[in-house]
Amino acid sequence: MSEILVLGGGMVGIATALELQARGHAVTVVDRKPPGQETSYGNAGLIQAEAAEPYAMPRALPEILDIILGRSNDVVWSPRGVFSQLPALWQYYRYSHPRRHQVLSQPNAELIRSACADHDRWITLAGAEDLMAQDGYLSVFQDAAEFDAMANDLDRLRQSYGIDTATLSGADLCKAEPLYQTPPAGAIHWREVWSCAAPGELVTRYAELFQRQGGAIRIGDASTLRRAGHAWEVQTDTEQVSGEHAVIALGPWTPPLLAQLGYRVRMIMKHGAHRMYPKAPTLRRPIFDARHGVVLCSMRGGLRMTCGVALEASGRVPDVRQLDRAAKGIPAYMDLGATEPGPIWRGTRPFLPDMLPMIGAAPRHDRLWFHFGHGHQGFTLGPTTARHLANLIDGGDKGPVAAFLPEHRPSVLM
Repeated sequence: MSEILVLGGGMVGIATALELQARGHAVTVVDRKPPGQETSYGNAGLIQAEAAEPYAMPRALPEILDIILGRSNDVVWSPRGVFSQLPALWQYYRYSHPRRHQVLSQPNAELIRSACADHDRWITLAGAEDLMAQDGYLSVFQDAAEFDAMANDLDRLRQSYGIDTATLSGADLCKAEPLYQTPPAGAIHWREVWSCAAPGELVTRYAELFQRQGGAIRIGDASTLRRAGHAWEVQTDTEQVSGEHAVIALGPWTPPLLAQLGYRVRMIMKHGAHRMYPKAPTLRRPIFDARHGVVLCSMRGGLRMTCGVALEASGRVPDVRQLDRAAKGIPAYMDLGATEPGPIWRGTRPFLPDMLPMIGAAPRHDRLWFHFGHGHQGFTLGPTTARHLANLIDGGDKGPVAAFLPEHRPSVLM
């Protein structure tokens, strides 16, 4: 048994703590806030069993022009937001070439394949079944050509990854989701996806399970991490805690800490935001509205609208253009009701240019472990990548996770 520090109290960090604890290790989690209060709180709440292929950067000229000229609601940007991370974005563009993307999709699909089962273990032990639904989610298309293109690609996805899908006509979609007042062009039902009615609360339930089983959670500053002899130490609000091993699972807050340790990680900060509609009617399933690039989910507290990607400078106020456009357009076919007063929630997806999470030992430090860079899929993949990291910490075979190891990715981690 080892004493292990886990820095980060989001889905990835708490899942790491649970997995290591289950293997007999004594684990302490350290974060600046209680578990589930940051990025893990504000996402769309989907365990995306269909997301075998990671999100590639658009490479077709019409799509790029739509983004540059502000015609797309999937991505918005500011000059500072782009130029401040231009080297990483250029790498992302290169890795998104269809041939490279196809290669990267294979290890990603292996992770995704077990995501629901890996969550199910902790959902049951944490008594969180009341938060979960297993009815899939819907991609809804108002544009017939866009729907046909997606529908025509489904056979490839089924054959390549075994994804379970079905197509719905506009009329069928209205029967499945009565909130739609007019039929769209069509919809795709991704049947294997699970959804959560309160993502932050799920992380909290996992954290409570970890504590009931003897784990410790401390409020502290991860930037105080220091090597002390054969141990790692970090300062909390009440004391200094130490462990033989330390795991960095800080999501978008990882680069500054790694810089202190002599590493440079190229991480793309994909900002996102959500807005709540407390009095909106209830959707039976989460919906991705393709026209406006937002996900709509009925959660505890109302309907949550989560937008796509904003490439903006860190520290700016939330960019609400995407939410505003969707709020203006969606009522043409669905009643959202009044929005929640108050500030917009904002978070950041820690996305690496090669689109894969970083899992494994730090190249230049003993007993320091990296577990970050999950991009859009931290909520989905936290328990799965935690299982693989724990195998490595326990001396397991590197082969199954070769694509994710820091030592094999010098273009991303330097």
